[in-house]
Amino acid sequence: MLPSHAVALSEELLLIVHPSVEHQRITRNTARAVFAMRQRTWPDGQAIHVVVMPNGHPTHERFTKEILGVYPHQLQLSWDRLVFSGTGQAPDQVSTPRSMLERIATTPGAVGYIERGYVDERVQVVPMD
Repeated sequence: MLPSHAVALSEELLLIVHPSVEHQRITRNTARAVFAMRQRTWPDGQAIHVVVMPNGHPTHERFTKEILGVYPHQLQLSWDRLVFSGTGQAPDQVSTPRSMLERIATTPGAVGYIERGYVDERVQVVPMD
């Protein structure tokens, strides 16, 4: 029998947002800009609050590689540049899928990612092009 985390690793990763976000679809390039903290507002002007899991977390690694098409260290470098230059801040970090879901569900403008099995009605799934 596989350990429970091995089953979760095989699940589809989804981009999720707070229900206040009015977004029908998102492109990979837009998702990269959002998670690199270069795009700071949604098209309606609402502030974007990016939520990620720690570097080294299997879900974070899968998300950056499979969905964004970048390596985790590349994202970290962009966050570090913003923080050290004083022009921005790093995203919020959570340690578990349940805490990711809770943070996205309770933070207007929030965006994150999660395995399909954790999604509930408190968040919106945004399809990617």
